Amino acid sequence: MRWGIVLAIVAVVFFILHYLSAVLLPFFIAWVLAYLLYPLVRFIEVKLKVKVRAASIIIALITVIIVLGGILYFIIPPMIEEFARFTTLATTYLHNATNISNFPATIQDWITDNRNDITSFLKSDKFTDAVKNALPTVFSAVSQSVAIVMSIVASFITLLYMFFILMDYEYLTENWVRIFPPKLRPFWQDLAKDVKVSLNNYIRGQGLVALTMGVLFCIGFTIIGFPMAIGLGIMIGIMDMVPYLHTVALIPTAFLAAMKAAETGESYWIVFGSALLVFAVVQVIIDAIVTPKIMGKRMGLNPAVLLLSLSIWGALLGFIGLIIALPATTVIILYWKRYVTKEEHEDS
Repeated sequence: MRWGIVLAIVAVVFFILHYLSAVLLPFFIAWVLAYLLYPLVRFIEVKLKVKVRAASIIIALITVIIVLGGILYFIIPPMIEEFARFTTLATTYLHNATNISNFPATIQDWITDNRNDITSFLKSDKFTDAVKNALPTVFSAVSQSVAIVMSIVASFITLLYMFFILMDYEYLTENWVRIFPPKLRPFWQDLAKDVKVSLNNYIRGQGLVALTMGVLFCIGFTIIGFPMAIGLGIMIGIMDMVPYLHTVALIPTAFLAAMKAAETGESYWIVFGSALLVFAVVQVIIDAIVTPKIMGKRMGLNPAVLLLSLSIWGALLGFIGLIIALPATTVIILYWKRYVTKEEHEDS
């Protein structure tokens, strides 16, 4: 009966988290950022003798922004340069293929010559139907723009959350347990310690995995002579701090492959295929060797359990689930052994 009640409570908690995930995401991210930034804030306070907590937080944020700016310097300017080169190559290709030197003037002359046909088309039922069919797409684009604006607002809210959490970090981390009755506090204190250990292991392990992946991609892209090899490898390594988020990098990879194909005259599919081969080889190395060795050792999880936990938590809580999947799974297994199968008790 007791375990039935516990499972019901867990189900209700999952339902609430899923329903409020959009609202809780900024606060959760703020806690994670505060957790990651706190050692730097303490270093500034203790080693640099900056006694004002607000000043220490601001200095820490400026330091992180400078480091991230340096990393982006290796990614954004080369990407802009490659895009400018691609635009020049595309314009040259169109000029050579069509023998047109002035595209705007040509388009204007075509509109003038076909004015009557264009007017008839605009008044026809086909154009009206096309507009009706296009309206949902327009509304979708507008809603996406609103979502982007809301994301920016949420980012500022997240920074505010993080700032105020860091201002009273010690008090919050030491006294949050008071929201529970005294007899339940030892359990929640032990749970918090286990979560902290699991989170530390996850961050360190995933950081090593992401670093290894970034290095492997830099080497692989350099071997095949891919554009922006170092910058793209760094970007993929950073994105892999969230498991499998680096697959989004296939979009700029496809663009850079098109740029190289246009510049060198090679087949696009050969260039893009070689990049996909690098993705496949690196992914196999990471999944088969690096992740089991690093994350399996640090988290104490079998590689199959690693993948299963990512899938389940991602389906339950989306982006939040991918972040908390491994530490949460480790804690659940630990508590299952401790309270259900009694393995921890027997081992001791």
